[in-house]
Amino acid sequence: MEEIFNIDDFLKQAISVGASDIHLEVGERPAIRVAGQIMRINLPPMTEDDISGTIQNISPQNLREKITKFYDIDFSYEVPQYSRFRVNLSHHLGKSAIVFRVIPYYIKTLESLNLPKTMESFADFNNGIILITGPTGSGKSTTIASLIDHINETCAKHIITIEDPVEFIYTNKKSIVSQRQIMIDTPSFTEGIKYALRQDPDVIFIGEIRDRETLEAALNAAETGHLVVSTIHTNDAIQTVNRVVNFFEPNEREYVRMQLANTLRATVAQKLVPTVDGDTRLPAAEILVVTPPITDFIVKGELDRVYELVKQGSFNSMVTMNMSLYKLYEEGKITKETALYYSDSKSELEQMIRGVYHGTGVNNDI
Repeated sequence: MEEIFNIDDFLKQAISVGASDIHLEVGERPAIRVAGQIMRINLPPMTEDDISGTIQNISPQNLREKITKFYDIDFSYEVPQYSRFRVNLSHHLGKSAIVFRVIPYYIKTLESLNLPKTMESFADFNNGIILITGPTGSGKSTTIASLIDHINETCAKHIITIEDPVEFIYTNKKSIVSQRQIMIDTPSFTEGIKYALRQDPDVIFIGEIRDRETLEAALNAAETGHLVVSTIHTNDAIQTVNRVVNFFEPNEREYVRMQLANTLRATVAQKLVPTVDGDTRLPAAEILVVTPPITDFIVKGELDRVYELVKQGSFNSMVTMNMSLYKLYEEGKITKETALYYSDSKSELEQMIRGVYHGTGVNNDI
């Protein structure tokens, strides 16, 4: 008799070896990602019955009908006492596939994530928008969870999260945290933001800005006295501003730049880089805190001058990606080769490593 694939047992084993992601696909052996590297598991290739049985076991009742009609769908799953997971169902060349992202129960502090201490000061913003950026798998969700929980722990506020799906689960501390899931608690990000404004919020976390409508709703919330935190897929501060502006038509962009200049409080562009031992990864983070000169550059569209200002901004705890990578290298946490591999300006970082860089240098207090 053929053994039935037990998804819960497999997920428990994956967690035990430190997997961050689990990949299952018809016709392929299961794979997991550990410390950023994909590894195949020595098990037989997944069959159609394995995948369909897994989907049947893990999919929420309210999504069962949609799963047969949609090509891609996201939802949450939990193995009690082990972990939560963000799940994506998809099809590759007509074959079903499932990807699980591990969402730990325990939310780490900003300090334990080795993130710049200046991020704790973001909790002091009473309005505006903070954007956490970076490619898929760069730790954005973990960073935002740490920031939200820091606010939860230190401020008496009402925090509303609008997510697709809900990932980290918060326990009320000094704040009240209300978590809403798309297609269960609210139909869309735009509608979720609209009605959140009527629910006495101080902080609104939007899982991701994917389109113009969500962006407009987020900017409106930020303009009307709320702190908005969200993610967007860009690699650095300059790209973030450009991406936001380019959601709009050319004739609208001057107004949007003005709106963004008045509401943007900070951006964090993040990458996860492997440590010297190769067992873990640490975030390298570019921090842009919006100051009056940066506001002026955004209004004028002189975005190339923003990066130069960030390099000179150690007084305001701003830091470029190269500064962050250099600090990790200088502390012996990553190799020179790793630092250069993840740098978008390798020649500048080479100069910093050789000690001939003539900028302001690295702020060791970040």
